[in-house]
Amino acid sequence: MASPVVLITGCSSGIGQALCQTFHQRGCRVVVTARRLEALDSLKAHGIMTLPLDVTDSAGIQRVIEAVLAQEGQIDLLVNNAGFGQFGPLMDLSPAQLQMQFETNVLAPLELAQKVAPVMKRQRSGVIVNIGSIAGVVTTPFAGAYCASKAALHSLSEALRMKLASFGIQVITVQPGAIRSNFGHAAEQGLAEVLSPESWYAPLESKIRARAVLSQTQATPADAFAEQLVAAIMRPQSPMTIRLGKKSRWLPLLKQLLPPRLMGSLLRRQFGLTQIQR
Repeated sequence: MASPVVLITGCSSGIGQALCQTFHQRGCRVVVTARRLEALDSLKAHGIMTLPLDVTDSAGIQRVIEAVLAQEGQIDLLVNNAGFGQFGPLMDLSPAQLQMQFETNVLAPLELAQKVAPVMKRQRSGVIVNIGSIAGVVTTPFAGAYCASKAALHSLSEALRMKLASFGIQVITVQPGAIRSNFGHAAEQGLAEVLSPESWYAPLESKIRARAVLSQTQATPADAFAEQLVAAIMRPQSPMTIRLGKKSRWLPLLKQLLPPRLMGSLLRRQFGLTQIQR
């Protein structure tokens, strides 16, 4: 397809910005969104269409789709990249924090897919890319909400793939490993509203913080990740599931090979849970 129109969410930094630049360099007509429009100024300077969008705002999603269609007339590829990680012990998370995690990481990508799919159906072609995480495959302590949200997104992607294939719409699930971005810093900042001296896990605060920033340890540069991902997406026959980045392959393999009890024991030890006193 010559010069496809690509709509990407969550482009203020990291993976989103890198994907935008890579698609743009390949001659695509790219439309990028973020909650803070000023965060997209550097992309706008390159002639890229920028729009404000909070992905949990249904009316905002509709406005973005209408604006893209008004200017470009079509949407060939949707990349559901916007998301965040709510870290901390599940026992300490409030219902509101859990709800926001799932609204952003699960319900928002589904709503965007629901609203873009009719456009693609009329075109008789289209690709929906959902950015999941290796954390949705391998659950770890102090990341339960985030892991569960990405696992749910993976399942929704599989269901959408089966249901939309008849209309010429592909659905690709991306499961990145450790990718260099602002994700870890934002995740650690989010712990301020979770960590408490009264928590059962207060003695493990350093382990909790380490889990929040774990994705930035020996991480793959975002631009290298974007180059590989865009190349895979734009193949005539794209893979249904794409795993890229450090730890994206050996962690799922480890989970597959080890007995669940042993895997759980290793993770408990790594994150200090064997030190907790009854």
